[in-house]
Amino acid sequence: MTSVRVNELISVAEQPDAAGFAAFAADGFAAVINARPDGEEPGQPGNTAEKASAATAGLAYSFVPVKGTEITEADIRAFQAAMAEAKGPVVAHCKSGTRALTLYALGEVLDGRMKPGDVEAFGQNLGFDLAGARRFLEKRAGQAAHVKAFFEPRTCSVQYVVSDPATKRCAIIDPVLDFDEMSGATGTANADAILAHIKSEGLTVEWILDTHPHADHFSAAHYLHEKTGAPTAIGAHVTDVQTLWKEIYNWPALKADGSQWDQLFADGDTFEIGALKARVMFSPGHTLASVTYVIGDAAFVHDTVFTPDSGTARTDFPGGSASALWHSIQAILLLPEETRLFSGHDYQPGGRHPRWESTVTAQKSANPHIAGIDEAGFVALRQARDRTLPKPKLMLHALQVNIRGGRLPEPEENGRRYLKIPLDAL
Repeated sequence: MTSVRVNELISVAEQPDAAGFAAFAADGFAAVINARPDGEEPGQPGNTAEKASAATAGLAYSFVPVKGTEITEADIRAFQAAMAEAKGPVVAHCKSGTRALTLYALGEVLDGRMKPGDVEAFGQNLGFDLAGARRFLEKRAGQAAHVKAFFEPRTCSVQYVVSDPATKRCAIIDPVLDFDEMSGATGTANADAILAHIKSEGLTVEWILDTHPHADHFSAAHYLHEKTGAPTAIGAHVTDVQTLWKEIYNWPALKADGSQWDQLFADGDTFEIGALKARVMFSPGHTLASVTYVIGDAAFVHDTVFTPDSGTARTDFPGGSASALWHSIQAILLLPEETRLFSGHDYQPGGRHPRWESTVTAQKSANPHIAGIDEAGFVALRQARDRTLPKPKLMLHALQVNIRGGRLPEPEENGRRYLKIPLDAL
């Protein structure tokens, strides 16, 4: 198997067969990165077979699949992480080697080791056309909103800081408060990492935003409000969720008026983050209160659609509706084609790296829950899938915190806080 040497750390290659992995090992490579999604063409070995071939050859193996027109920063960083973890030289492949080299070159640009204007010449010197990398960088330079994501692996949640580069003003979206259900321990490591990023970038927090009351992790909104003084906000229909769960928890003292947040947004409300214009879309279906935040050319959709290979969000929680989710998704798909969609979870199908960014175009063409399906088909598909899913393990723990804006229960007379778990409630 012929590979093209980029430098002492990495080479790129076209699609290898099973024998190619033994050849890679014989050539002194320590690891293989597969940048090719499964199913691109008949006869393609695929991730499972490649992983087995790599193991047989004694090679480390990473799966970082990308489509050339849909590369995101998450893909670039995952490619870099796979290189960093290797115990020696790496060979990266896709179908021809172009996407693999694109990921490498873009990482060099993002980290300041290569100038954007040098990318195409770099590729040409190695025999590859990196015009796609140039287009990625041009598009990135024109994006109004800067988005930094923080992946939380315990719950596969994605937290965001979205900022206006011109004014250094930002918003935090769906931050996670650490919780270990086995010990009952809480912590702020995830939230503190967000604060550290904000400090390092010289940002000022203008908003702390929840898309909905989460069922799989605790919200750090209240903690971050105490640290920054920034107002908290959520969709106005959170009061419907509070009323529903007030009954489930038998919690007569709970205020079900949304007063735990500083701002309740109605559908169509607008606000600003520095010079960025933001708009709220009511997006029910996953919950009664779910909203989408459209900020510049980015939309934070959380539990509506995931990346195209992961489908859509479940609708079997109390107050959920597959039909309502269908209509919410259709409204999101009316946004401009190149709108960046940022999801709130990624469960890494096939063992690939975490991804959270897509576009309206990609969703329409590649999401199997959307492309070519009408409302009736979607509802049937969604309900059938939901029947196979266990409830989130933190659902009953988290909602009593999250319907109060991320506030933990008040300490009792012994100074300790206690969660209340309703039995046989669902």
